Amino acid sequence: QVQLVESGGGLVQAGGSLRLSCAASGRPFSTYAMGWFRQAPGKGREFVAAISRSGGSTNYADSVKGRFTISRDNAKNTVYLQMNSLEPEDTAVYCCAANIVALPWQAPSSSPNYDFWGQGTQVTVSS
Repeated sequence: QVQLVESGGGLVQAGGSLRLSCAASGRPFSTYAMGWFRQAPGKGREFVAAISRSGGSTNYADSVKGRFTISRDNAKNTVYLQMNSLEPEDTAVYCCAANIVALPWQAPSSSPNYDFWGQGTQVTVSS
């Protein structure tokens, strides 16, 4: 089992930055890939970014490439999402997720492949 707790969400003006954190507990953190997903009101869940077990591979949605950066600190059991140049369209609940079956170099983008999910943190970007 893996427990995930997100933090760092909030209200920010367009063009601003936020850093989300996701603290993990349970099985050893370095044994699974991590992802960030988001869901805006009235829309389905959307992939944002993913990172492999060691952090050597990353994967981003086209909509956030060049603006968002995913990273992980295996010593702190934490994955981060640095979000820069935020846009109103980035407003959503952001959730982190753990994938325990991904191969060591994989950073999967498909949500059904993720086994454990956090509760989410709200990000609101005002225009």
